[in-house]
Amino acid sequence: MDSSLIVDSPERAALRAAVGKLVGKYGHEYFADCATRHVEPTELWKELGAAGFLGVHLSAEYGGGGGTMSDLAVAIEETATQGCPLLMSVISPAICGTILDKHGSHEIKSRWLPGIADGSLKMAFAITEPDAGSNSHVITTTARPDGDGWRISGTKYWTSAIDEADAVLVVVRQPEPDAKGKHPLSLFVVPTDAPGLSWTPIPAALSQPEHQFTVFFDDVAIGPEALIGVEGQGLRQVFSGLNPERITAACISNGIARYALNKAVRYATERQVWNVPIGAHQGVSHPLAECYIGTQTARLVTYRAAELYDLGLEAGEASNIAKFVSADSSLRTLDQAMQVHGGNGMSLEYGLADLWFVARMLKTAPVSREMVLNFVAQHSLKLPASY
Repeated sequence: MDSSLIVDSPERAALRAAVGKLVGKYGHEYFADCATRHVEPTELWKELGAAGFLGVHLSAEYGGGGGTMSDLAVAIEETATQGCPLLMSVISPAICGTILDKHGSHEIKSRWLPGIADGSLKMAFAITEPDAGSNSHVITTTARPDGDGWRISGTKYWTSAIDEADAVLVVVRQPEPDAKGKHPLSLFVVPTDAPGLSWTPIPAALSQPEHQFTVFFDDVAIGPEALIGVEGQGLRQVFSGLNPERITAACISNGIARYALNKAVRYATERQVWNVPIGAHQGVSHPLAECYIGTQTARLVTYRAAELYDLGLEAGEASNIAKFVSADSSLRTLDQAMQVHGGNGMSLEYGLADLWFVARMLKTAPVSREMVLNFVAQHSLKLPASY
């Protein structure tokens, strides 16, 4: 069900319809099967790339569609709305692709962006560490100068899908502190077959094709071609990927909400008790109506955040709010959809219960709701910093 509140241009409406048609051929059963068998959704990913949907926002010069973040938002939301919330679509094209497109050298862009855009290459993103969490200023993974290159040593945590990636975009610190006592950050692209790079899976309740890993950099040698932008300017480069990360994560949440709401409405219309559709009862219809309102509200702020980003305006507040409200609304909507289904809501056959931890994860990652509240309190309300 679509909302009259979300008004697409003819071009974006065509994009939305095309993505929905393509992913609809696969549907949630395909996604669930890949998650259960621990295999990549290779066929779907390749089709999304070949159709130009993964790289729709990337520079045309490097194989992208030359479009906007709003275009990518549509593509990711519609993919999730068809029951296929692909976390890798946030990581590879939205975070890594955007950072490379904005800050990478011509050589790096030529090497990686065409493949990211057409789906033939994937890139993971490694920033979180066991003792750093949301505070990237205290990461300990270090790049030590070695001739004209560097050697990276350290550990990253909760790195998604590195097992299916061709490279990882890793955030590291310089070994020596600057005049303020801080260790400047840098970004490097490290091929996943680099000697000294390894990972072990993190057992998790998430039911999704992408899995999570602890990643070890054991004196990994890289050359000067691996550096993104200027050494020591990594924090600024990372921040250029944070708003796209939050916007597209919100799109996955909104897609899950729309998927769940569609199933709930269909079930409430078809399921009869005492010869009356259960959707005729306000105890069923009113909670679903509230879920619809919450979903459309979340979508509005998400597309507003994407619009601000595309205009080159300050999008931090809108992106954080979008991620916050979308994650909360999605989980409420999924929970209500399961409740409408009664006992069937717990059955994997009905395609809802397996999405629970995916929707729940988005309240915590890629940025926790507490960190969003910290941001809003400090930057929107001008309250004293709490961290």
